[in-house]
Amino acid sequence: MNYEYPPLGGGAANATKYILDEYSCRDDVFVDLITSSVTNEYVQEQVGKNIVIHRLPIGKNADNLNYQTRCELVKYTFKAYRFAKKLVVQNKYDLTHSFFAVPSGVISRKLKKKYGIPYIVSLRGADVPGYSERFENLYKVITPTIHKVWKDAQYVVTNSKGLTELAQKSLPEQKFLQIYNGVDTNFYKPGTRNVNDRRKEFKILLASRISKRKGFNYAIDAFVELFDMYPHIRMQVAGGEGNAMEGLMEQVKRYNLDEYIAFTGQYFKEESSKIYNNADVFVMPSLNEGMSNNLLEALASGLPVLMTPTGGAEELVRNGENGYLIKMRDVDSIVENLKILIENPEVCDGFGHASRMIAESMNWKNVADEYVKLYEKVLLREGVTK
Repeated sequence: MNYEYPPLGGGAANATKYILDEYSCRDDVFVDLITSSVTNEYVQEQVGKNIVIHRLPIGKNADNLNYQTRCELVKYTFKAYRFAKKLVVQNKYDLTHSFFAVPSGVISRKLKKKYGIPYIVSLRGADVPGYSERFENLYKVITPTIHKVWKDAQYVVTNSKGLTELAQKSLPEQKFLQIYNGVDTNFYKPGTRNVNDRRKEFKILLASRISKRKGFNYAIDAFVELFDMYPHIRMQVAGGEGNAMEGLMEQVKRYNLDEYIAFTGQYFKEESSKIYNNADVFVMPSLNEGMSNNLLEALASGLPVLMTPTGGAEELVRNGENGYLIKMRDVDSIVENLKILIENPEVCDGFGHASRMIAESMNWKNVADEYVKLYEKVLLREGVTK
């Protein structure tokens, strides 16, 4: 279960799709995915011979595919639980696998209580108390429910060291496993920009869902400081509208930088490789992440990376090798490290190559295999033999 699935949602939606694509190549895994519809109708899709996607209508606003409202999540919870009960009657399931403790994990827990079906839950970020300032008040209400979902799960999986540590702060006695996100290294490949291109026009990329948590305002402030010294720099802000878009655009207008900082809006996967290939460095000054798919895509695209120590950056960004870890909420840290690359454009080639090598060690087949091993452990725990 995952209430998000492309074209809805962001990183967790994409991760679910990649994993299911890998499962569709196997003959020992059969999946019914319960997710949300982008229309007002139920839609069923087939992936290979063994994967069925069930899209349930939740009153989705098609103009906002990246962000689901609380009302939509509540609708998904009730509809998905009712639909899941029908499937359970029709099929014999060995387990349920939920992305997000809330709302999907709540459904898995209810199914376990009613039908005895074990479950695992994959934490993605916002479903971990303390992850997002935007949900600070909500966490006070739902944290007991989240903890119940964790305690009753066979396994609770995080996708980065940072997310594990945050979850352990919330519930120290809980055990967590880590399975990192993967990246499609066949689709995301290094571009052709070179030293001469960077000397003429040095391109900085911010790419993600545009929320306040991403800290893009700090990168824009850094651009302002750098622009006086390096008038050949440019910035692209790529991503669907979130709760920070309006403020960022006003910030750019305030500095009269509209001509040099471009907001290119929501993009789909088919366009994403071109966006990365048109950049010289990827910057992510995020305040909190689970495991950033955008980071992985930037690495696979052979880009130097500047990122705060969250969302897998501590494991994947190696200072002076493929980029730099920058301090949170620190404009000077961004300025200092961008200056190195702007003044030494040849360094981008070596950093980019190192990024690509890191990405090549990670792929979605490995991720899918790790989850299948986990499913098999659940079966052993339950005394089931296949």
